[in-house]
Amino acid sequence: MTAALTLDGLGRAYGRVAAVDGVCLQLARGERHALIGHNGAGKSTLLALVAGTVRPSTGRILLGARDVTRTRPHRRAVLGLGRTFQQPAVFATLTVQDNVRLAAWRHGARRSPAYLEALGLGAHAQKAAGALSHGQRRLLEIAMVLSGRPSVLLLDEPAAGLGDDDLTLLLGALRRLPDDMAVLLVEHNQDLVQEYAEVITVLHHGRVLASGSPARIAADPAVAEVYLG
Repeated sequence: MTAALTLDGLGRAYGRVAAVDGVCLQLARGERHALIGHNGAGKSTLLALVAGTVRPSTGRILLGARDVTRTRPHRRAVLGLGRTFQQPAVFATLTVQDNVRLAAWRHGARRSPAYLEALGLGAHAQKAAGALSHGQRRLLEIAMVLSGRPSVLLLDEPAAGLGDDDLTLLLGALRRLPDDMAVLLVEHNQDLVQEYAEVITVLHHGRVLASGSPARIAADPAVAEVYLG
């Protein structure tokens, strides 16, 4: 079966500095995959390469069987790639419900799924998005992206700024995602990573240091040396 997402020797250099260096990665359909590493490891750059907001210096990106290496970001979204950002991107003056409706319309969806309720935002549907807390705006952005029904979902530090209650809502919503939706998660919250990810890839200086199940990564001496040393 064709992978949902394939990164083949993907790299991005800025002068002589390689922010991402020859990364090879595959996500199966429905796979929950976490990307971890210290600040500066290349995680956000890698996500930007996949999303198309940064062009690669080397390698290629396949979305399903389609080569999207040179495809523009909006076209990747139409083809099934969804993304959230480190800072929630919502329309502050629109209502919560209209934010989701607009996002669904932009993706060509006729009906937006009931993610507002799943993310604990149902009671705030008629409230202006700008009046939400930071954590609620982050959850709203996720609902907006999900309204496009992506086949591959990129989450850039979704737990950042969330309190315990919002984090519980987030984890519950992520667990209810469609079984065939692949998720690539960049996250520093290791509790969320351990609870949610089936596969973890560790980046170090732009390269893949290790990749495998959470148990395998926890037992990897190279990973322990990087994080503890």
